[in-house]
Amino acid sequence: MSNESKSVQELNELLERGEISPEAYAEYTTADVVLSSSTGRRPNIVLIHGAGVDGSCWSRVIERLQAGGFDVRAPQFPLSSLADDVARLRQVLGLQDGPTLLVGHSYGGQIITALGAQAPNVVGLVYVAAFGLDEGESLGALLSQGPVTPALAHLITDARGFNWFSEDDFVNHFAADVDTTQARVLYAVQQPLTGSALGEVMGFPAWKTLPSWYLVAQNDEALPPDTERQFAARMGATTVEIPSSHLPMVSHPSEVADLIEKAADAVGVPAATR
Repeated sequence: MSNESKSVQELNELLERGEISPEAYAEYTTADVVLSSSTGRRPNIVLIHGAGVDGSCWSRVIERLQAGGFDVRAPQFPLSSLADDVARLRQVLGLQDGPTLLVGHSYGGQIITALGAQAPNVVGLVYVAAFGLDEGESLGALLSQGPVTPALAHLITDARGFNWFSEDDFVNHFAADVDTTQARVLYAVQQPLTGSALGEVMGFPAWKTLPSWYLVAQNDEALPPDTERQFAARMGATTVEIPSSHLPMVSHPSEVADLIEKAADAVGVPAATR
């Protein structure tokens, strides 16, 4: 099969029918000829929030990407189960009219990873201080390997099994470098994650078949920076590091938008050539 004769959409269809292997799919979809000539333009961008925040956490990043001419979406996720969240992402992907770059923050990385090999029109993944598990791993098992981080030290579990941050942990640790007034607003609109999601085991990870980028938050008090570096190294991601808390898209929106734009240029048509 010739790379030059197959678009990303066609490759996804072949993979779904079992006519090519995940390994072959990875080879084809990471080839420059597929990622550039088959898209013909810059990709759409879908931003996926994690636990404790909602889509509004991306607001300042969205402003910058829209100013750069990108079509951007930042939907709300139920955080009720990994299956529900992946279903919401597939719903949003179904509304996209072309190649799409996915950006996941924190648990949002779990959502984009869980797309697996069935990711029509997705041409790349950007992880922002995010989980990037491998097959057979779970969040709970990972988090139990070390001491509880300061941002997660006093989670409040409600009667339905959803976990909420205490205000002190959210403002002073989760969003440590965010203006206090803004951090308290973010705390007020937080989206809780169901505790059952921690035990859900990852299937085949999407990062094994798609090019990936990773932003490490060096001052993260929710997900240890060294763990982020391990995720990035394992997936072979193009990696940048910035001195940020767990919410770099809030405290460092320009750096986050810059990484997303570089990833978009790598899988589509760079701004200078449009």
